[in-house]
Amino acid sequence: MKYVLYSLLILALLSCKENVDSESSTENNETQIVVVEDQIPTPQLNLQQANNLAQLPLHCIETEYPNKMGHVTASPVDQKRPRVQHPVFYGCFDWHSAVHGYWSAVTLLKQFPELETREELLLKIERNLTAENINVEIAYLNTKDNKTFERTYGWAWLLKLQQELDTWQSKEGKEFARILQPLSDIIAQRYIEYLPKLNYAIRVGEHSNTAFGMAFAYDYAVHAQNAALQSIIETTAKEFYSKDTNCPISWEPSGYDFLSPCLEEIDIMRRVLTAEEFHSWVKEFLPGIENGKLDIEIGKVSDRRDGKLVHIDGLNLSRAWVLYGLAAQYPEYTNLTEIADAHITNTLPNLVADDYAGGHWLGSFAIYALQNAEN
Repeated sequence: MKYVLYSLLILALLSCKENVDSESSTENNETQIVVVEDQIPTPQLNLQQANNLAQLPLHCIETEYPNKMGHVTASPVDQKRPRVQHPVFYGCFDWHSAVHGYWSAVTLLKQFPELETREELLLKIERNLTAENINVEIAYLNTKDNKTFERTYGWAWLLKLQQELDTWQSKEGKEFARILQPLSDIIAQRYIEYLPKLNYAIRVGEHSNTAFGMAFAYDYAVHAQNAALQSIIETTAKEFYSKDTNCPISWEPSGYDFLSPCLEEIDIMRRVLTAEEFHSWVKEFLPGIENGKLDIEIGKVSDRRDGKLVHIDGLNLSRAWVLYGLAAQYPEYTNLTEIADAHITNTLPNLVADDYAGGHWLGSFAIYALQNAEN
């Protein structure tokens, strides 16, 4: 795959479109001209993009309002402002977005030591991610009415953040990882307790999607050598999905999707099945994908002022990371990366156009998709 600067990539795409339009205009009833587009270069997470994407966590980590609390109030004393209720994860509109806002910041700081906003991002993390504040977060999760808080989307991103910190070989990274670990331990244990009680998979395109939550948690379990968590995810995924066939991907997307129910299922099953099991399963689950056929079109957003409709941008990015991950694990699916390239390339320019309520979280999805593109 060719790697180019993002600005050149956009110019190339526009040029390609002009050529296609020109050739298409010469078609007539007697002759059909088939236009074959050039391969779309795989986008690269370079320093220029990193500096742009860093603006999203930089702006939102300490932005307390607007805020969607997702909180069960048991008494008047529970009515607290966001930064009091969640002194670490109070920004970015909601708790889970704050978590993956931190993940974005950490990921960019790790990968790009020369990041323009490095010192400012570090200062914001140091100011909020303290042992005292984590203890407040833990106390909240242990209240009677909020033990299921952020199950499982926020849980998944919290473990992803812990994994990112654990692998940050710096003084700051080691200290932040140590501070966050007690909260991550609670989340890992809640997964272990919850999954055996879940009788049916949740197959939606939003936060509660079971396959998505398990995929991120599985990566953490392998990283942390948490055998109990890894085992329960493997067992649950196989019980839920092993007999699934002919996933109705033509039904996707739903209007608010930021995850693909079909592709998220592939994402967890490629992790928990052997190669032989996976190849046999996937050709029954999504017929044609074994031959590089995947009939999906890039999602379109009609109103970027609507935070729910903007979810479709997230869908394009999460589809991309699933396809990149599949191709990285099994090279026979490499031709699917063209579909991933198209999804991410068409979506990246939109991130700065979304309003705060809709776009505060999309930087994380873009960074994760670009990470997977590099693998």
